Amino acid sequence: MNAAAPRASRAWLAALEVSTRATRDPLRILPRAVDEWAARFGDKPALLSDRETLTFAQLSRLSQTIGRWALSRDLRKGDAVALQMRNRPAYFALWLGLTRVGVIAALLSPDLAPSALAHALGVSRARLLVVDGDAPAPPDFEILAFDALLAQAEALGEAPLPPFDVTLDDKALRIFTSGTTGLPKAAEVSHRRLVTWSHWFAGLAGLKADDRLYNCLPMHHSVGGVVAVGAPLVNGGSVVIAEKFSASRFFDDVARFDCTAFQYIGELCRYLVAAPGSEAEKRSKLRLAIGNGIAPDVWRAMLDRLGPIRVVEFYASTEGNVWLYNVEGEIGALGRLPPLLAAREPLALVKFDADAQAPSRGLDGFCQRCGDDEPGEALGRIGDDPGQRFDGYSQQDETEKKILRDVFQPGDAWMRTGDLMRRDAAGFYYFVDRVGDTFRWKGENVATMEVTNACLAQAGVEDALVYGVAVPGAEGRAGMALVKTREGFDVQAFARGVASLPRYARPLFLRVTSQIATTETHKPKRAVYVAEGFDPSRVSDPLYVLEGEAYVTLDAERYSAIVGGAARL
Repeated sequence: MNAAAPRASRAWLAALEVSTRATRDPLRILPRAVDEWAARFGDKPALLSDRETLTFAQLSRLSQTIGRWALSRDLRKGDAVALQMRNRPAYFALWLGLTRVGVIAALLSPDLAPSALAHALGVSRARLLVVDGDAPAPPDFEILAFDALLAQAEALGEAPLPPFDVTLDDKALRIFTSGTTGLPKAAEVSHRRLVTWSHWFAGLAGLKADDRLYNCLPMHHSVGGVVAVGAPLVNGGSVVIAEKFSASRFFDDVARFDCTAFQYIGELCRYLVAAPGSEAEKRSKLRLAIGNGIAPDVWRAMLDRLGPIRVVEFYASTEGNVWLYNVEGEIGALGRLPPLLAAREPLALVKFDADAQAPSRGLDGFCQRCGDDEPGEALGRIGDDPGQRFDGYSQQDETEKKILRDVFQPGDAWMRTGDLMRRDAAGFYYFVDRVGDTFRWKGENVATMEVTNACLAQAGVEDALVYGVAVPGAEGRAGMALVKTREGFDVQAFARGVASLPRYARPLFLRVTSQIATTETHKPKRAVYVAEGFDPSRVSDPLYVLEGEAYVTLDAERYSAIVGGAARL
């Protein structure tokens, strides 16, 4: 038995116990849980930042004040209000107050371009938009600054709120997906999810009253806005909220606020281990990191740098019904299903057709399960059990696109995660690739994650992004690697290093850069780089093409020969 298995079993049982207890009362939505915590913890700080601090009592009172304001504006259960604010403690209080009276809060990025904002407002079906004071007003739409809202709310006094029939199964938030496969979609998030997420992670990570979690992730996403904020509060802990992530300020903030834990996404950790060390880092009291998407090399580097902190990696999506937890510290794994849940078979890996970009079906018309270490798309069973529900999106047609029917038997339904994984014999799941990122070249499937890891292992490579690009006259897509380099990088040493990959998987094209553009959640802007391709007239970075065993400069003449079919690839 894995030496960490007993601790994992305790963590899973604690998470199940606390979340089951938290959801027994259908009327105990998260705002009411906050009221309970306020009665227990009173003037203890709940949410802290350089801008403002809210105690548990103040958080509860402010959310009730905002609830009264919503009623004064004739907002009712099922109405939606869009929020476009930057990270701050009052942001959490704002949507708590709206949702306590049944209003749905649509959480929008504060950095949306006008066209994207118009799309988001339409999809969210919001009646008005609340901003932090620095967001542009969209045409033909009511907009209200948060400070003005607060002034209106405080003028109403503190009359008790009437009871409401808002339950765990009602909608609470609309959280937008990243939009990696099109325009962002608004995922429907129920009150049950909010309560479950907060309590499950409080139990799973063993968060205590003396813990302070540092949260620098965007609060308009589910991890930065719900999990990282709600979980520490369950047992009386505190959350330190930074407006945004800064590698240079991270450890200064952690030390200054006496933080014991932090919430991460994978790229955040990569930036941290790449940054120079500091005196503040040595003074930090960090014992716990909770998050998702950390690469094996970064995980090891973080442990080497910060010492034996506990890393709780998990896999989840805002709207999905597939959750994996790595509480054993198995480096590189997404996690595995808790034994108490595995018997229900909520997750299946099925064989995937890269040409069709969909699960493949056998002669009987049904999908085929993968064996150990065989990559396939992860599907989540849709059922009546609360953990198997798929609430989907505000647009029904987008919801239907995510549902796969008649998978293993007539009439069953499963949610497509869009992620390719493999499962080892011990039950651990590992990420392979995102559906759409895997491409075919020379008749073979190329998993971008495998190639990315090979690139990252080479000297002088700080970060890497691998994608497929279309080549005129050639079937499939050729592999291209974008590498962010530092001192010590040598292009021919890189060529020799990636030669361990199968020939079809080696990056045919190489782009060397000093910076990889990312989204607000630090994900590379893959679509931009795919669109630019390997055209020297569109790319200012140095470009190379693999000829034989070496990379040669890809100039205009070579490019013309490739696209004109004169050069053999």
